[in-house]
Formats: sequence, structure tokens, C-alpha cells
Amino acid sequence: MEDPIPTPAESLPETSEVAPPESQVPESDAVRIVVDDLHRMRELCGERRRNLKAIERQLDVKVASRGNTLWIQGPPAQQALAEALVFALIALSEAGCTLTREEVHRAASLYARGEKTDLKALFQDTILVTARRRAITPRSPNQKLYVDAIRSHDVVFGIGPAGTGKTYLAVAMAVAALNAGEVRRIILCRPAVEAGEKLGFLPGDLAEKVNPYLRPLYDALHDMLAPGKCGRLMEQGTIEIAPLAFMRGRTLDKAFIILDEAQNTTPEQMKMFLTRLGNGSRAVVTGDVTQVDLPGSQASGLKTVRRILGRVHEIPFVQLTHSDVLRHPLVQRIVEAYEQHSAEADAKRDRPRVRPVENGG
Repeated sequence: MEDPIPTPAESLPETSEVAPPESQVPESDAVRIVVDDLHRMRELCGERRRNLKAIERQLDVKVASRGNTLWIQGPPAQQALAEALVFALIALSEAGCTLTREEVHRAASLYARGEKTDLKALFQDTILVTARRRAITPRSPNQKLYVDAIRSHDVVFGIGPAGTGKTYLAVAMAVAALNAGEVRRIILCRPAVEAGEKLGFLPGDLAEKVNPYLRPLYDALHDMLAPGKCGRLMEQGTIEIAPLAFMRGRTLDKAFIILDEAQNTTPEQMKMFLTRLGNGSRAVVTGDVTQVDLPGSQASGLKTVRRILGRVHEIPFVQLTHSDVLRHPLVQRIVEAYEQHSAEADAKRDRPRVRPVENGG
């Protein structure tokens, strides 16, 4: 849940928590910004200065507030970045976007990496408004690139680690296309491969057996559609969720098709899926090549397809990274740690071994 707009008492703490008055702040060391609208100033600060703290952490500066004035102090380069970010956030607020803690953290992360993107073009690119009146938008330049690729191409590959929004944004684009009448149905499928566990024979009929594998797709749909509407569309066949194996032999016209967890397809399954595309249809393939659960040394269809179709300009491959992770902030750090560990392990494995020289005698 988003933090509520703070009251004046929350956003303007006691004197001990803020910078000294302007007369005591050296003009040569600090940048002074005056915000005309006090309500906008409170939103910019956030509850208990959480937004300002996010800017401080990401950009390595100190931000002090009093009344409708901010002071930014730090190294000149970081100071300039923080000043540009504050003005960009003010413009975003003036355009009607609510400055939640997540929005400010994401914007500060972009500026910290030197990606001074147009925040309004990014955060106000509404893909879909959910049943709970929440707008779904891309939250990073790579996500924006991914969404724009889906808009302009019939087949798109989204590749990246967990939490980067690959599946969620693809489902949102599918629902938006259905609502706009661009397609007649949505088909969501995944390979039924267990993630490192052997679950044995599952009870129930066929639908109940495959349901655990397709649960993430159900979760995304129920987050975007009212429960009653989602159920009706599935009963009518407008939305179909099926294991990849059920796609063989079908030709799908006027459909939006999503293949999730594509790293667990074989090359033969990947070819079979891509050749199901009919007239007026679009396909999005998502996966994470670092989480292949195929048995033994079986090749991943997602790894091989890039070598095969990489030169087909009409099929973009969008690479998402740990910087696009939008789950709990710790998830991004976990992904980074695993990537670093994997790189170190690869470097150690590739290091040539030197045999010790034995002394003679």
C-alpha cells in the first residue's frame, strides 16, 4: 500500500531533524531550492522525510528541509544530480503523478546510474488501469523499451532476472490489447517443468494438475481484472491458460500469446510455439536464462533461439537487468549478489591451473 500524503507535522519535523535556517547554510556549499506549493513540498519530502532519505542514499548527498525550502549539500557532481532530480520530481508532481516512496526511489536510482531519463514520459505511460484503479506503467528505461517493443512488433522476447516485470507487463499489455479490441483472446502458457523439485503425481483432474505451474499467470490476471470478470472471460475462452504441450497443432489467429518461463523449453518446443502464430496475432516470450530447470544437460530453447533469430530485425530481444527489479528492495541486492558470485565462480573456473614444481633429489 502506498504511503498516505503526510500531514504538515509529519513532513516538517522538529528543528533538531532539519537543516539550520538559511542564514546558517553556506551558500558556496549548498544548493537552495524553493518549492512554491507547500502541499507539493510535503509530497516531495514524504512521510518522515522518507523520500528525501532515498535521494540522500542513492546520490550520496545531504538534503535538509524547512518550510518550503530545500538545501542540497555534497560533492559538486552529486549535488548537481540531486538538484536535477528534485526539479524533475516537482515537474512530475505538477503533471499529476503522486510521488510515492517507490517512485522517488526508482527515480533516484536512475539518476544515480546517470540515466537522466524523462520521468514524465516514463512514469505516465499508462498501460492499463486495474480494477483497483491502480495505473500500471513501466518503471525503468528498459521496461519502457520492452513495452514499446511489444507495441510495435508482433514477436518480442523479454529476458531478465526475477522481479523485472517481464511477465507482469506482458500480461498488462495483453489485457490492454483485449480491452481495445486489437485481439479477440489472450492465451497464456508455460512449460510444466518443476523448479528443482520432484513433486510426484499431483491429485485432481488435468486442470488441477497443471494449475500450480500456471499460478503466477493467474496471479497477474487477478491483480488486473475484477474477480468476476476474470472468471467469465476464462469460462468463455477469451482468456485461456494452458501448458505449452497443449499448443502443438494449433494455429492462433487474432490472439495475444504469452510464453512464460521460456528458459524451460527445449529448442523443439520453442520452434513449435513460434510457429503457432496466426494472422493478427502477437506473441511475447519471457524467461530468465540463469534459472533453467530442464533435466540433465538438455539445451534451453531460450538460449538457442537468440542465436537463431538474433539477426531477424523484426524480432527484438529486450534484455532486463537487476537494475529493473521492482520487488522488495532487497530482491535487487540479492540478484546482484548472485550475479557477482556467478561471475567470480566463472573466473575461478577459467583460471589456468599451475602444477607445483617438485624439488628433485
